Amino acid sequence: MIATKKKTLSVQYLTRIAVLTALSSILYMISIPIVAFYSLDLSNLPVLLGAFSMGPVAGLIILGLKSLIGCLTSSTMYVGELADFIMGAAFMLPAALIYQRNKSRKGALIGMITGTVALILAGCLTNAYLLIPFYMKAFGMPMEAIIGMCAQALPFVDTELKVILFVTAPFNLLKGVVVSALTLVLYKRVERLFFRSAQPKAQAHSTL
Repeated sequence: MIATKKKTLSVQYLTRIAVLTALSSILYMISIPIVAFYSLDLSNLPVLLGAFSMGPVAGLIILGLKSLIGCLTSSTMYVGELADFIMGAAFMLPAALIYQRNKSRKGALIGMITGTVALILAGCLTNAYLLIPFYMKAFGMPMEAIIGMCAQALPFVDTELKVILFVTAPFNLLKGVVVSALTLVLYKRVERLFFRSAQPKAQAHSTL
């Protein structure tokens, strides 16, 4: 009986992982251009929903699988997918770990605020030391060209530092806020539909 229950939970766990990975991969391919080469996608929404419902390890699995699937159609020689994984993990892990310790709306808010701050820092570092150098080398794009792309929207951006401070940082702030807001709106509905029926009552309760 116990073995059968464990097997059922394992199948349910893997099924949830697969569904959320598929949703995340689809959302990764749908993006809204914001400025220069920065585009907003919601692929971290299923990652965060999975992490809140099943824990940070599940979140990492969904994020990692999404990045691997993204590599199949990568146009950045996997550098974009690596950066996306780093930034996604920086956002999801603090949020999930804090929420795991305090499963309430307050815990979720604190976690997502912390995750958003970590996302901004990770985004600035990965852009400065990974993405921008990659674009410069792979596409023969001088820094002046990247600055020029950003300056079309923000004319005062005229140095690499200003690109990081006034384009990269606000963009990742926007991304964190949008994903966090959607998580607050959707989590209870998704939990009831997708997770709660498979969880023991003692473990299913949350006040998010």
